Amino acid sequence: MSRTAIISDIHANLEAFEAVLADIERQKISEIVCLGDIVGYGPDPSACIDLVQQRCRLVIRGNHDDATIHGPMGFNELARRAIVWTRKALRPRMLRPASRQRWTFLETLPLQIEWEGFLLVHGSPRDPTSEYLMERDVILGNESVFTENFEKFETVCFVGHTHMPGVFFQESGRTAWRAQKSFGAAFKYDGLKMIINVGSVGQPRDRDPRACYLTVDSEERVFRYRRVSYDIPKTQAKIRAIEDLDSQLADRLALGI
Repeated sequence: MSRTAIISDIHANLEAFEAVLADIERQKISEIVCLGDIVGYGPDPSACIDLVQQRCRLVIRGNHDDATIHGPMGFNELARRAIVWTRKALRPRMLRPASRQRWTFLETLPLQIEWEGFLLVHGSPRDPTSEYLMERDVILGNESVFTENFEKFETVCFVGHTHMPGVFFQESGRTAWRAQKSFGAAFKYDGLKMIINVGSVGQPRDRDPRACYLTVDSEERVFRYRRVSYDIPKTQAKIRAIEDLDSQLADRLALGI
């Protein structure tokens, strides 16, 4: 069986990332794909970039990765402050070659990748970096949003960005949503197009504070969510020790919001 781990939205949370990597190793999975937002919000951008480069075979650009390079446009104040601090922390320095290498790595990440017959993006098929696909769009009947997005791929599209794990799928001409919590076991591609949000490693927002990622059997087309506990107080203490990072970024980790 050929399995791959798909991760997203690490957000410079080293403790969560290391816990997920350990869980991946325990399952004897060697291939990892990252859907972006390596940095932003968290206290360890350099260490997380280094680990992604060491461990991930494919990496997509996230909106926080992009904003770190080009500047925060259109972000709320909490995120903007974190990006400004991250830019300072990662800024290339002449006497530190690793800093230039990390910057170039973020700068050259692709917007999307076709992999094993699947589409990999951070945000959505029609706006790979920035568009949020939310359950509220289903509730409000914004069907045109999904019609345009489902037209952009053939089978399955993997996304991150919202930090809300679950699946959008088309059923009887309408789009439906199933949250990760409703999946008691593995689920399979059965011919219906799906947009699968793999959740967030470093800042889950579905009221489950455990790190979240997805495993994929690309041959059998079987998917399984994984939730992993990590040392939240340690990450919180690091965030609170950095004056430019708002304490709300620490508080939310324990709540999964």
